Amino acid sequence: MARHIGIVACSAEGAALCYRTICREAAERMGEHNHPEISMHAPPFAEYVGPIRAGDWRAVGRLMLSSARKVAQIGAEFAISPDNTIHQAMEFVLPHSPIPWLHIAEVVAREAQRNSYRKLGIAGTKYLMTGPVYPDSLKAFGIEHAIPDAPQRERINEIIFGQLVCGSFTEASRLYFNEVFAGLKRRGCDAAVLGCTEIPLLVDPANCPLPTLDSTRLLARAALNHALK
Repeated sequence: MARHIGIVACSAEGAALCYRTICREAAERMGEHNHPEISMHAPPFAEYVGPIRAGDWRAVGRLMLSSARKVAQIGAEFAISPDNTIHQAMEFVLPHSPIPWLHIAEVVAREAQRNSYRKLGIAGTKYLMTGPVYPDSLKAFGIEHAIPDAPQRERINEIIFGQLVCGSFTEASRLYFNEVFAGLKRRGCDAAVLGCTEIPLLVDPANCPLPTLDSTRLLARAALNHALK
């Protein structure tokens, strides 16, 4: 029997991509139309946005814990969150969670190590890019990182909250991300972390200046592997 996966969702597009990836790729390993049992809970996204903007990570952690407890009550055996930014609240989540978690940045770091990447460019919300989620995880694997400059971080953040989480993916925004990644490549990065779970729906790896690490799909695959272990 596969383990029951609990998805602690934040924004809709990233959570949906994670869920679809698990279901689609599970069929290749478990048989047609088959996948592990999955339960997902999401409070209104607006309840996350306020505390994130205020830097109130304890409040973010309370929302994550509420979801974790709900999916645990209906049988989930471990949890994932297809949202990079809210991982900054993990210190308030893990000591009180009824089930264990897979950490999205650790999953990405392992994949970077597997590919022998030495320095990663991080793209995501401005809170993620300037926060500890990826620096802490990458340091444990001996991997360096770089982030876009301040004006670029603001523009990326505007695209994420104004477009991507609303399901809007424009060519102009895709080209802007490619410009940012080209700059990070010039600064010595050998791969780019798509560190907002909606960015993989915008950026085309085939046309990106750097190899990409798709945090959403990598987390989904890690959850599938853990469920089938």
